[in-house]
Amino acid sequence: MEEKKVVEELKKKFSDRIKEVTVQFGDEIVLIERDSLLDIVRFLKDEPYSYSMLLDLTCVDYKGQEPRFEMVYHLFSIPNVQRLRIKVRLSEEDLQVDSLTSLWKNANWLEREVYDMFGVKFKGHPDLRRIFMYDGFEGHPLRKDYPLRKRQPRIPLRK
Repeated sequence: MEEKKVVEELKKKFSDRIKEVTVQFGDEIVLIERDSLLDIVRFLKDEPYSYSMLLDLTCVDYKGQEPRFEMVYHLFSIPNVQRLRIKVRLSEEDLQVDSLTSLWKNANWLEREVYDMFGVKFKGHPDLRRIFMYDGFEGHPLRKDYPLRKRQPRIPLRK
């Protein structure tokens, strides 16, 4: 199945939910509406497209732009040997998106990392809590406005 055919099918089925389609370094990138994420990735995960592998998900901070944040999902179709990138833009005032843990188990840890580092909340996540920073850590260290020399509160040592 050709990658362009997948994108054309997406455009037909979800025409009102797809904002933009681009190609970068040979990979198709589809920018979609936030509320359609689950519907679109379910469609892609099923046959004949079989994007059954969530390779990675991350967040990008475009400080000074609105919407400020962009979620990036890297999908892979094993039978078709194709990658596809899905992007969703998020406003700082409403920094949440649906969780993909119901579709891919590895989304659990990946979403926790984005939550910890950027503060994005994932609706429907079974255990959304910090994964790298300790519970008393203030802020989100990968945001571009995070102070470089910020002092964190001390936590008592365990005996």
